Amino acid sequence: MNTSETRKLVRDRYAGIATAGGSCCGPASGSACCGSDRGVDAKAARMGYSEAELRAVPDGANLGLGCGNPQAIAGLKPGEVVVDLGSGAGFDCLLAARQVGPEGRVIGIDMTHEMLAKARENAARAGARNVEFRLGEIEHLPVPDNTADVIVSNCVINLVPDQAQVFREAFRVLKPGGRLAITDMVNIRPLPADLAADEALICGCVAGAAAPSAVEGWLQAAGFAEIAIRVKSDSRELVSDWAPERAVETYVASATLEAVKPITQAGA
Repeated sequence: MNTSETRKLVRDRYAGIATAGGSCCGPASGSACCGSDRGVDAKAARMGYSEAELRAVPDGANLGLGCGNPQAIAGLKPGEVVVDLGSGAGFDCLLAARQVGPEGRVIGIDMTHEMLAKARENAARAGARNVEFRLGEIEHLPVPDNTADVIVSNCVINLVPDQAQVFREAFRVLKPGGRLAITDMVNIRPLPADLAADEALICGCVAGAAAPSAVEGWLQAAGFAEIAIRVKSDSRELVSDWAPERAVETYVASATLEAVKPITQAGA
């Protein structure tokens, strides 16, 4: 598929999740949904979200999508500005809003109208006045230069054909000294051709996974420093649920990505 076809495939997939009125246990699970908030919460707990975090958001904000908890590595502080790449139904945005407080601000970016509508409804139900959601592609963020103190994302960047462009945009939007706190999938072995071409896995952050060395190269080329990519060896069970009996857990794993935009730019 070309870039436009991949983008449409992903957009349609997540629009369907948003309008289905339910929550899906795994990004690549097709129509195999949990069918209960309990199942979705159990999956989120396995990704590293606490019971307190799960209780803090309205029902329907947590769709059970993702591969980790960027909140756990973001170190958010009161008054900070946070941008969430691929904000979905608003789960991580609403958690971030609580941490940055009324003096802070959270901006969620999503390319799916249906997800934006769901996220805005959830923010209204939560009374989160310091959160806004904008329509846009994460390769072309509708955010001015030097806006964010922190950029978070949870298992979204692998959905984009040009991941290097996402990191260039993140660098542009971050303030000097700003930081990335991302959870996503990485390759631990090359995917076989049949898995790489599988539409469910393309929509599930599996087929788009890159090797940690490639991700580090993209981050360095964008200008980031203090890069830390940590592969989570304990994510095997979580990943295996996404495509049962296809052994995807032997090819990809969840990872955390952290980096900082230097205060002084090279050559400045």
